[in-house]
Amino acid sequence: MNNQTVEFDIIELAAKIEYHQERYHLEDNPEISDSEYDALVRRYNALIEQFPQFAPANNVTENIGFAPSEKFAPIAHSVPMLSLDNVFSVEGLIEWAQQKRKQLSLDDNATLEMTSELKFDGVSLSLRYQDRRLVTAATRGDGTTGEDVTANALVVAGIPHSLPDDAPNVLEVRGEVLMPKSVFLDLNESGSAGRIFANPRNAAAGSLRQKDATKTAKRGLVFLPHGIAESDEDLPSTWYERTRLLAEWGFGAGVETSGPTITLSDGKASMLENIYSTIEKQRAQLPFDIDGVVVKINAVNVQERLGSVSKSPRWAIAHKFPAERAETTLEDIDVQVGRTGRMTPVARLTPVNVGGVVVSNATLHNQDHIDKLGLRIGDRVIIQRAGDVIPQIVERVSDVSEGAEKWNFPESCPQCGSPAVRENGQADTYCTGSFECNAQVVTRLIHIASREALDIDGLGIKNIEELYEVGYLKEPADIFRLGQYERNLSNREGWGGVSTRKLLDSIDKARKTTVDRALYSLGIRQFGRSATKAIAREWGSLESILARFDNLTILRIAVRGQKQAQTGSYAEADAKALKAVAESVGIADIGPVVLGNAIDFFSNEANRKMAEEFFAELNLRNLEKPDVIASEVNGKTIVFTGKLEKISRDEAKSQATVLGAKVSGSISPKTDILVAGPGAGSKLKKANDLGIKIIDEEAWLTILSAALNEGKKIN
Repeated sequence: MNNQTVEFDIIELAAKIEYHQERYHLEDNPEISDSEYDALVRRYNALIEQFPQFAPANNVTENIGFAPSEKFAPIAHSVPMLSLDNVFSVEGLIEWAQQKRKQLSLDDNATLEMTSELKFDGVSLSLRYQDRRLVTAATRGDGTTGEDVTANALVVAGIPHSLPDDAPNVLEVRGEVLMPKSVFLDLNESGSAGRIFANPRNAAAGSLRQKDATKTAKRGLVFLPHGIAESDEDLPSTWYERTRLLAEWGFGAGVETSGPTITLSDGKASMLENIYSTIEKQRAQLPFDIDGVVVKINAVNVQERLGSVSKSPRWAIAHKFPAERAETTLEDIDVQVGRTGRMTPVARLTPVNVGGVVVSNATLHNQDHIDKLGLRIGDRVIIQRAGDVIPQIVERVSDVSEGAEKWNFPESCPQCGSPAVRENGQADTYCTGSFECNAQVVTRLIHIASREALDIDGLGIKNIEELYEVGYLKEPADIFRLGQYERNLSNREGWGGVSTRKLLDSIDKARKTTVDRALYSLGIRQFGRSATKAIAREWGSLESILARFDNLTILRIAVRGQKQAQTGSYAEADAKALKAVAESVGIADIGPVVLGNAIDFFSNEANRKMAEEFFAELNLRNLEKPDVIASEVNGKTIVFTGKLEKISRDEAKSQATVLGAKVSGSISPKTDILVAGPGAGSKLKKANDLGIKIIDEEAWLTILSAALNEGKKIN
């Protein structure tokens, strides 16, 4: 695996993880199973650990949830809502238990008491009581700020509206909102929700986040507590005792969630294994979906001693169940084309029931995955799911397709007929049709209207698909030409004059945007928000940016020609040429892969014409390049790691830019300063090994304050 391939894999994995985080946490509509998501995270972390020089500044696996939706008012959490770390084996659980003993400096004879409880697959909620009355209910959101769903929480079973006199005046209780499996099946069968939910967790999330609380009241939701974030009075000293007290106060609707306590005196965890096995066997009979067992340190004062890392408490761990499995027949393989042109093979299966869900499709990822499994049409296969929407094939169990040939990717896109290309060193195959491909056009138009791009309210998936079918939308610029069809739209079923005018007003409002958002709207592979912002700040106007890409295209061709004459390999020469291009650009975190994708896009004549027509419809504002202030870190390379408690990671990076420093995502001999917060891991160790200066957040803020007080600009 060469460095370019590694860097590409890390960038792509980060993009995939962030995409699936948004689908799960914000849209309540995941596209992959929990086990597939966990596999992406494990692969990403393994690459970052092995190749820290390619680590991005922001580790997407440290995200907690997602930014709150604008549909609900924001509520800042008094204490951050963290998520649990996972283990996937008994050995991992034992290792975690031994680690706790070591962290607490316990000898072999000392005991460590833990509790066990069911890990419910629901929606996290924080309930705040003041004067013993429920005043707010907030979703997890991004961990620091959630969504105000108080009105909806009042109609959820297991959430008391008021507390008895012996309860604290101030109390914040956290737990999961769940939908019973029986209610979920009835909801999907009746069609009353207006959509089919993939599983009870998605149904619970969609039901809790209704704008109309009367709809929430009809969905049979239940709240089960799993923690206390704040109390103004003393509570029992163990978590097990606290669960009993919460039940007495009316939390949990009488549902038992706790298992037995476990006393460890020698680091062995046979009881942990027994509890896990017992609960796994009972899983199918439980009224709610669970995906594992949670183990916690029982004593609250010990929990406080252990504390937390950036996204997870150190005193609790989730031992997750393996995915559920079933055997069926592979009937066919279709290819789906996504927004960026990525072609994904999807298995069409003889329908089979897996854990209460009928499955007929499974993701196959790419050609390498299919080759590894040795799949041919007609084979008997094992599929697995972990409660989510698209399961996966894990093995071929019998070959019943005698004489059948191995399946291979089509050489052209099944949607538009454009050549299908798999670049050297990459796993995925892409359609080269871009905006000429019907499948890509619709998904790209959806991307343009999304919140992160032009944020066009009212131009959702359904409307875009309809407008594309009738021929009103064929390319991005057409969005801003819809006014010519106002009368036709007003007369369409489900539209009407008021909603049509509202949509057109929203579109007109979206014309006024920034250069970076315009670039991001094009949906160029790996050319995400951070990259487009960096380019827009450095290069200024859109005209200047396009001219720069033209010059970089010339540089790439020239260097590639020289290198190919030396090596004889086009692919190797192009990789070296893109590296030279990236070095000439010199913008942090804008590497060869990102630049190569952007250059390829704008050097395509059809893409360029389409983009220029789109840009012509916009009223663009340049991003201001921040003034640089004289400071002791001018010209130095800084890495931030661990949890920053007073400022966000993005704020810290912006501050460093203002102080004239370069921010990097990885430690190297070129690093000058590491700013390390709580939970700093491998980067801190490497910085120590290399003798790099290490400071904490307070020291960083002191440097910032001194520079701001001096206020001397140097550009």
